[in-house]
Amino acid sequence: MPQQVTRLDRVVIRFAGDSGDGMQLTGDRFTQESAVFGNDLMTLPNFPAEIRAPQGTIPGVSSFQVHFADHDILTAGDAPDVLVAMNPAALKANLGDLPKGATIIVDTHDFTSRNLAKAGYDADPLTNGELDAFQLHRIDLTGLTVEAVKEFGLSRKDAARAKNMFALGLLSWLYGRPTETTVGFLERRFARAPQIRDANIKAFTTGWNFGETTEVFAVRYEVAPAPQAPGTYRNITGNLALAHGLVAASVRSGLPLFLGSYPITPASDILHELSKHKGLGVTTFQAEDEIAGIGAALGAAYAGSLGVTTTSGPGIALKSESIGLAVALELPLIVVNVQRGGPSTGLPTKTEQADLLQAMFGRNGEAPVPIVAPSTPSDCFSAALEAARIAITYRTPVMLLSDGYLANGSEPWRIPDVADLPAIDPGFATEPNHGETFWPYLRDESTLARPWAIPGTPGLEHRIGGLEKGDGHGNISYDPANHELMVHTRAAKVERIADSLAPLDVDDPSGEAHVLVVGWGSTYGPIAAGIRSVREAGHEVAQLHLRHLNPLPRDLGDILKRYQRVLVPEMNLGQLSLLLRASYLVDAVGLNVVRGLPLTSAAVADAIEELME
Repeated sequence: MPQQVTRLDRVVIRFAGDSGDGMQLTGDRFTQESAVFGNDLMTLPNFPAEIRAPQGTIPGVSSFQVHFADHDILTAGDAPDVLVAMNPAALKANLGDLPKGATIIVDTHDFTSRNLAKAGYDADPLTNGELDAFQLHRIDLTGLTVEAVKEFGLSRKDAARAKNMFALGLLSWLYGRPTETTVGFLERRFARAPQIRDANIKAFTTGWNFGETTEVFAVRYEVAPAPQAPGTYRNITGNLALAHGLVAASVRSGLPLFLGSYPITPASDILHELSKHKGLGVTTFQAEDEIAGIGAALGAAYAGSLGVTTTSGPGIALKSESIGLAVALELPLIVVNVQRGGPSTGLPTKTEQADLLQAMFGRNGEAPVPIVAPSTPSDCFSAALEAARIAITYRTPVMLLSDGYLANGSEPWRIPDVADLPAIDPGFATEPNHGETFWPYLRDESTLARPWAIPGTPGLEHRIGGLEKGDGHGNISYDPANHELMVHTRAAKVERIADSLAPLDVDDPSGEAHVLVVGWGSTYGPIAAGIRSVREAGHEVAQLHLRHLNPLPRDLGDILKRYQRVLVPEMNLGQLSLLLRASYLVDAVGLNVVRGLPLTSAAVADAIEELME
């Protein structure tokens, strides 16, 4: 009897298993298949914080969620429609996120009494009725995989490792995903291990064939491609987009790119990616610690390079003195903070937005730093370009606030033409600027930026350092009036950046909304999705998303005054709310969630409706 085919407009699938079960690879391959097929998509990888938690335990569960659709989507999905659970711990850790009626596919092989006990189960949930509210499919994924690949002579342990490819093949059949890209990927990845290569390909194709021939699934699903503007697309993560944006900034400014960095989750992939691009003039230096990383980047900036350092919140704490030094030196420097859960070591693999006040005020003295925040994984590319523009034009360190959700999540990205990207003129000093001498702290009248002189340029010899500078000549000065002048001048220079910002774009189609939702960073998707559902219910609500958090745009105050209520959703305890209240005396209401996970669109929609009432 032929299977029924049902068309869906969107699906959210979560693959979950032990950290050794290859769930990240499985999810990534399903994502690539969906991208090739033409769906719009967003992903949410979720890694265990432990390097290797005990096998079969809840702390060791790794998951990958992918939301794909035939239309524009904004988030990785609030809740899975389908859960693929490779063991009892994966089931227990994720069951609470499933809506009633969701599909659960479990690998029955690992539902032994020992593994059930490890996951905290007193009884087998597959047989005690606990899952009656769901569409449960019990499949011995491990046993079927071992049987399928026995011809390749692998040990049972090695054979069982291919079960993630069996699961991928099954889900690829169930949702009509193209298989050629995965087969090609496996051929390349395991080219030097023919047995492993052939076993994984066999497991993948056997999973597909199992779906085709079994009677377990009465319905197969189709999700059509999403309409896209013409162009060349690729699937990209936030860290990868940010790395490419930094390279693009180097190309468009003509400056060699230097990255001084120390590996830290979840920022390390930026270092990994940039290390591949020596051919584009990129130099990467993996330093012995965070302080050495930023020190090297600052030295490179002094020598005329585009200096960059990447880290997360704990690393920013260590770099704070050197960021203050960059403020005093007034040199271009990009400081990337891929935020994670804190404080201290906190939640290394989980996302958070709790470093905004650290970026604003986390240095001694009056040391203002511009702050730029991307809103989606692909937007990390544009945010990196903008951070470079500000740093180079205004001779200042710039904080770029990404986070774990953006860094590891992915979405389709339309590859731009490099020639269409804005040029950035470093405007190096080439001649004396004060008679026959060079003064390193004379300023451009429009930007208040000081001249950037390459050391060794004849006639432009100068000295800089961390002690207070005399205005213009730059010699060490302890004069009180001069110190106050320099403090005000550095602050005014950062404020001048607002003159270069375009007017804010408020999403208020009717112009009659009374509630304005203000967000920043990775909350863009959940906020926009929540607003979409509220509007579909017939209500008016406006949205404003901020990229520049210091300085705040000139027109922000007037916009806030136009609305009766202002909602600020954040993954912290109200840091942007605090800044808006202090700057504009607006009664901002916070939606504050700090769970190590992205906001949900449902929570945003509920908060909007509560304000409307």
